[in-house]
Amino acid sequence: MTSIDDAPALAPKIFRFADVDEFRNAIRGLNFEFTPFVRRIATEQIIVQLPGCDVNVTRAFPRVVDAQLIADCTAVGFAMDDLDVPIRFNGAQRDRAVIVIGSSGAAYTTIEEVPRQIASVVFRPEVKDRGWPATSSSFKIFETSPLALHWLRKVVREVVAAASEPIDPTEVPLKAAAMKESLFGAVDAAFANLVPARWTVRPNDERQFKIFQDIRALISDDLSQPIYSEEVARKLGLSVRTLHDVVRRYRGMSLHRFLRLRRLWLVRQRLSGGADSVKAVALAFGFWHLSDFSRSYRDQYGETPSETLERGRRR
Repeated sequence: MTSIDDAPALAPKIFRFADVDEFRNAIRGLNFEFTPFVRRIATEQIIVQLPGCDVNVTRAFPRVVDAQLIADCTAVGFAMDDLDVPIRFNGAQRDRAVIVIGSSGAAYTTIEEVPRQIASVVFRPEVKDRGWPATSSSFKIFETSPLALHWLRKVVREVVAAASEPIDPTEVPLKAAAMKESLFGAVDAAFANLVPARWTVRPNDERQFKIFQDIRALISDDLSQPIYSEEVARKLGLSVRTLHDVVRRYRGMSLHRFLRLRRLWLVRQRLSGGADSVKAVALAFGFWHLSDFSRSYRDQYGETPSETLERGRRR
């Protein structure tokens, strides 16, 4: 990882990571949890901190993300690229001109299958007076006009570029305020040009998202124990079919596959910290068939659990 933390006022902070074990989310105001699909990455986060808002541009990597905003802020997010593989956001997967928004405490989940460039603008305090869509417990996703999205992307690129240039310290307050107003205007335009789209109904259904969050909380309580679909469904008052449908919608994969990926990642984090033994960590996360565990681990991360542990102890 490389970072620039002692940059002058307005200059972007840049964080780069080449190994998933070193990745740390640098976006302020966002509680962030992820499960990677790959080990080797080439990711970058560029952050411009303006008075009252942060502009974040991230070159992401294949992963599952669960995140939640802190209090008293509003975040607007969108892709900066146009790839054929869309991001699955709160159960919806569309390659159109989409924009997402969340305010104080709102949560979201994404599946990013390929490297993407993603931008977010986090405003503080929470934005309540500009006519933007209201949110509650979950982020909302909308389709805007391609022209409005193009303008929003353009403004973000220009802000990052201008912040990277040498600036007279006496001009910083005025320039930063003007940048923020340009961002407000571009976001205003994106929400003023929303396209009516029936596909947004399901991902914007907070009741469905709460069911997913309840499932996620229940299965995350103790990953060392076997998890049975029938028992989880019974505790939540769902049918087994509904349980699996909800998980597949929001996770993009079966419950079994995600739990296996999640457990492997948690094992890796423990081994990277220099655990007592591979066997003890594997058993702690429910892997009782050690040869099968070692094979799955090697397939996922390109090395044996013992190699990860050895490197973790050297650290």
